[in-house]
Amino acid sequence: MQHYPKHYCGVFGIFGHPDAGMLTYYGLYALQHRGQESAGIVTCDKGQFLTHKGMGLVPQIFTGAVLEGLTGNTAVGHTRYSTTGSSHLKNAQPLTVDCARGQIAIAHNGNLTNASQLREELESHGSIFQTTVDSEIILHLMAQPALGGSENNLIQTVRRIEGAYSLAIMTETELIGIRDPHGFRPLSLGRLGDAWVLASETCAFDLIQAKFVRDVEPGEIVIISKDGLRSVQAFPEQARRAFCIFEYVYFARPDSTIANRNVYKVRVEMGRQLAREHRIEADIVVPVPDSGNSAALGYSLESGIPFEMAFVRNHYVGRSFLQPSQLIRDFNVRVKLNLIGELVKGKRVIIVDDSIVRGTTCKTRVNSLKEAGAKEVHVLVSCPPHMNPCVYGIDFPDRSKLMAANYSMADIRQYLNADSLHYLSQDGMVKATGLPKTSFCMACYDGNYPVPYDPKLEKNIMERRRARVESLGEALAKEEMQTRLL
Repeated sequence: MQHYPKHYCGVFGIFGHPDAGMLTYYGLYALQHRGQESAGIVTCDKGQFLTHKGMGLVPQIFTGAVLEGLTGNTAVGHTRYSTTGSSHLKNAQPLTVDCARGQIAIAHNGNLTNASQLREELESHGSIFQTTVDSEIILHLMAQPALGGSENNLIQTVRRIEGAYSLAIMTETELIGIRDPHGFRPLSLGRLGDAWVLASETCAFDLIQAKFVRDVEPGEIVIISKDGLRSVQAFPEQARRAFCIFEYVYFARPDSTIANRNVYKVRVEMGRQLAREHRIEADIVVPVPDSGNSAALGYSLESGIPFEMAFVRNHYVGRSFLQPSQLIRDFNVRVKLNLIGELVKGKRVIIVDDSIVRGTTCKTRVNSLKEAGAKEVHVLVSCPPHMNPCVYGIDFPDRSKLMAANYSMADIRQYLNADSLHYLSQDGMVKATGLPKTSFCMACYDGNYPVPYDPKLEKNIMERRRARVESLGEALAKEEMQTRLL
């Protein structure tokens, strides 16, 4: 089983283009790496919302016939991996609602840390939820009547939600982009002729040949309509910046630019910094494709040790396949990467990966190298050890399942069967970005959570909700029994 952290989500929106649905398809295609569980597109054609969502990959969901039906000049799209809410079609986004304010569609990247409290409050006032995703809470808040017009309602909504959120929202007349005050998740603004475009990453602009304008600022609301673009700052005081540094380490595509830093160049620099911190006598440097490629190249350039693509990735592995676990050990892992044994036989090998979360995948790589005759295998990781779970939308497991949080470096090295194990330091990782440490959220490494999160409160609310559901189930069963007796 692959044990890399799962991506969260990708959002895309476009306003003022006759082929909005098709361009959103291409945008989601470029953002596929951010979520491979489900995808959806909602277009607006003369005030009418047209929706198509499905489970699976973008090209599997949107056929030519489907896209022909998604007419209109405004659209929002979403590609998803579930962080809150289970893996079901009803939880696929964009979510839509028809309320007193008209139709609204929302695509959300991130995770709300006060979702349970808000949902509890909304349900106590009569709100009925159709999904289990926290994004629906935002729709309910937006749909509530507000004094002073819709813009004030929007500001009131974002001031109530906490945690990580980059949003693409479509109404019957507008496309709206919103980024949380800490800027946990990326969100960029672009132009395609006279049309405006929103996307989680700039690589989506490249595919549709849109021009990058700027990043949406933390706490900013951009409202795009036929009158152009307006910017509103929803928070009177600037919050602490807390961009997720793991975007640079792993999540973002290497051809994307975030905060004026190309992701590929940052990763190469992380590899160089890794070589400065950990000089090892070896014959070749081998990356774990594809996520370790850039850092391994950087290590090779800085150390002078030759770079070899000894692992070959099978790019045609589907999301599901027969798994003859009794016949082939570690089939899930081995089917994706195959080793060229001749390159490593008799060699001292440095293998570079971007992260180790649970360690099972890395162990298989090390064993493959040694079985092929590698004399030594040294594992180097281009980020620090993951010590804490993420509550802002990354599928890092709880602390008990994070290897570095529960075992010493010596224990991990022994488990991996490696001759040595080295991680990039926190300072080295930050230095590679060229940005100050105060720009980032590094909670998964240092335990410093920018937005407070109370797991005990979350647990209590969930237990109360579960008790209500069980109580309702018992009441319904009792009522059904009485009906039968009558």
